[in-house]
Amino acid sequence: MESLELTPPPAILLALEPLRAIADYFAGLAPLSQPLPQGDGHPVIVFPGLGVSGYATEGLRERLRELNYEVHDWEQGVNQWPDDDFDRFLDLLSEQLKQVYIRNGRPVSLIGWSLGGVYARELAKKHPELVRQAITLATPFADQPNSTHAGWLFTLLNGGVSPMDEALLKRLSIDPVVPCTSVYSPSDGIVGWAGCVGTESEYHRNVEVESVSHWGMLHNPEVLRVVARLLAEHQHGTLRTLLDTCVTRFLDAKAKAPGDVQQVTQYGDGEST
Repeated sequence: MESLELTPPPAILLALEPLRAIADYFAGLAPLSQPLPQGDGHPVIVFPGLGVSGYATEGLRERLRELNYEVHDWEQGVNQWPDDDFDRFLDLLSEQLKQVYIRNGRPVSLIGWSLGGVYARELAKKHPELVRQAITLATPFADQPNSTHAGWLFTLLNGGVSPMDEALLKRLSIDPVVPCTSVYSPSDGIVGWAGCVGTESEYHRNVEVESVSHWGMLHNPEVLRVVARLLAEHQHGTLRTLLDTCVTRFLDAKAKAPGDVQQVTQYGDGEST
């Protein structure tokens, strides 16, 4: 993959983030123009972003329940990064993953918003046999410190010292060996989009959504369409189906065309709106 410049979003996007987030929130309350694919009842765990609790993801979780998924909060309160050993914290998150898997009897889909996506990816690496897929929403796994405007908060919540050393950053950039999708927005006001993009492979893909704020990832209807399609798509233990590969390549080719902004609508609905 061509090297991308890892920088925070422009100051204007940061300044407009609150207003755009409100707009995305209200857009998410409106009736959808197209029905979403219904789920098969498999379990889903949703991880919140930095500095917030599961309350922030409640709206997304409720919409997914309406689509017939068994949806769980991460149950760890406010996400402020572990205050001790990172792997010990992953062991704690693993306990919930194992319990959900045992109760349902099926692999679990993991969805993480912003920093929460780091946990989703790491759990997928740690327990690929328990995970159906990992979906990250505006998660800067490619370069945490240099591609966000949240670095100061991250450092503040960790006693004034960033826990992101070179070894950990390298570890986080490695993709899981289960289907993994990074959903990102070039107009994100908090996280630079380039830090959310991984190398395309038969396990990993990047999906761009246009004109969505960082907070809007939890509410924007276009993002919901993408997530609903992904949850309905992957079967545990398989690579992309031939049909999915063909459709994805077609949409990727269209996304590269100048002025095209309909990729996600087509990806979510099967047709443009």
